[in-house]
This record gives sequence, structure tokens and C-alpha cells, in this order.
Amino acid sequence: MSSSPVVIGTRGSRLALRQTEITLGALQAVHPEVLFQVREIQTSGDKSDRSLSEIGGRGVFVIELERALLERQIDIAVHSLKDLPSDETEGLTLAAFLPRDDPRDALISRTGGDLSSLPKNASVGTGSPRRAALLRSLRADLRIEDIRGNVDTRLRKVEEGQYDAIVLAVAGLSRLGWLDRASEIFAIDTMLPAVGQAAIAVQVRTDDERVTSLVRTVDDAATRVAVTAERAFERRLGAGCQSPIAAYAVIDGFGLRLRGLVGNEDGSIIRGDAEGWLNQPDSLGVELAERLIDQGAAPIRAGVNDEGPT
Repeated sequence: MSSSPVVIGTRGSRLALRQTEITLGALQAVHPEVLFQVREIQTSGDKSDRSLSEIGGRGVFVIELERALLERQIDIAVHSLKDLPSDETEGLTLAAFLPRDDPRDALISRTGGDLSSLPKNASVGTGSPRRAALLRSLRADLRIEDIRGNVDTRLRKVEEGQYDAIVLAVAGLSRLGWLDRASEIFAIDTMLPAVGQAAIAVQVRTDDERVTSLVRTVDDAATRVAVTAERAFERRLGAGCQSPIAAYAVIDGFGLRLRGLVGNEDGSIIRGDAEGWLNQPDSLGVELAERLIDQGAAPIRAGVNDEGPT
């Protein structure tokens, strides 16, 4: 193999750098002979203080990384999968998904209490309409307020009393060693995860055979099957669709079970689940999406599906 270095591109946030460190470790374990270099790329999402809905949705965290890949400034891009729109970018391929971490959400409250202990009309910070819709379905009295910033910034805001509580992904907290800050970890069925939540995606140029073959050696088959179903579900509902959407797939014996929902920020939620074959995850995602559309999901796709970087 050529001795030329393989350049890994990443956002500069603490969580993104930690995820790149995990990816680099996996690659080095299989390819100790390869020289890797890490390059930080600042994205539009990191530069802006405005809400994600104002600056273009979750894709703002990946545009510059993808451009750097296409322009051959980097050879690999590391992403939180839930930041990636469900339609893949032409010329780029998701060559690997690392083994998925805990996909659940966590509540971090100022007082350390769980959701039920929050006072009436408590303020809960989240930039995710999915979380907002589900929180309102659990506690209609809550004041759901937008929050921006990376994990450490959001934690500081709740500690300073700007919010009574916030909701973050367990995986992000765990990767940063901050899971002990969680006041409550929600059950999957209570707070159904975002599409691809807790999965790290490794993206390469489709025409780069050397790097593609290198990266595919760290691909986790079980994670790939699950997130493929979830992303097909989202894609059928409308790629980049402006809605609170959630989906989570798990391998069950020789099959695959997919749970999904589409919700309004007013708390109205349409849920469903479906089972299918492991070798047909795309079909399963489409089947469940169409089932929810038949139940009336299509008319309520008018929120903003911006999970953000956490």
C-alpha cells in the first residue's frame, strides 16, 4: 500500500474530535502500517449562533466536510450519522459505520431530579423538534426552549440556570466521560431516538478505491443493517423533511424490527413498528413509512427535523 498519508477530516468540537479519535483507533488497529493525519474543518453549524432551522438544518454540520472530501483536501470524513441527511451526496459513500453506542436520550436537570420532578412550567432546552414533541407528550406543561451550542456549552447553560433541564444523547455524554451528569436516561419507547443516533459514520470518495477498501474493514454489519432501515424510513417520508421524525431498528433473531414515529410539536404523534428480513432493510424502512403515511403522517410533516450536533 502507498505510504502517502490518509487525511481524516472532522469538525473541531470536543465531541467530534473524540469520535474521530475512536475512528482513528479502530482504523489503526486494523492498519498499523498506514499513516493517518487528522485535519479540523470548521462548519457553518459551528460558526453560527442562530437556530438550525434558520441556517439550513442539520446538513450545515457536514457541508464543508463533504466539500473538503470532494476537493481532495481530506480522504475521510467522520460524522455523527444523525447529522447526515438521508440522501447520500453524489460522489461520496458511507464506507463504514462503527459499532453503535447507546442510542437513548438523557435528561440533565439543574437540581438532579428526573422529568417527573421538574416544577410546573419548567424550561427544558433542546434544539430537536423530535425531543420537543416527545417531551410535550409526556409533560404538556413544560416550556420547550431552543438551545444552541455543543455538549459542553449546553451543560454549562443548564448549570448556570438558563434552563431547568436539557436533553442530550447518552452516546455523546458517554464518549466525553460525562454520563454521570445525567439525571434520567429515557427508555427507548419513551424517547424514540433520532435516525442514526449514536452511530459514527465514515465517509469517503466513491472513486477512491484505496481508502474505501481500507475503511470498509472497520464497518459493523449489525449497525449498517439497522441504520439503513432507519434512513430508508426517513427518506420515504421526505429526505431533509421538516418534521419531528424518529426511528430505531434492532436485529431480532434472523430478522429486523423497526420502530418509527412522526410527530407535531403540539404533541400529536403517529407511531408504528414493522418487522422484516435482515437482507432487506431498505424495504422495511419504506414499508413502515408508508404505513404511517396511510395513518395520516403526511399532513403533519411541517416541523423542523434539526437534531443538531449532540
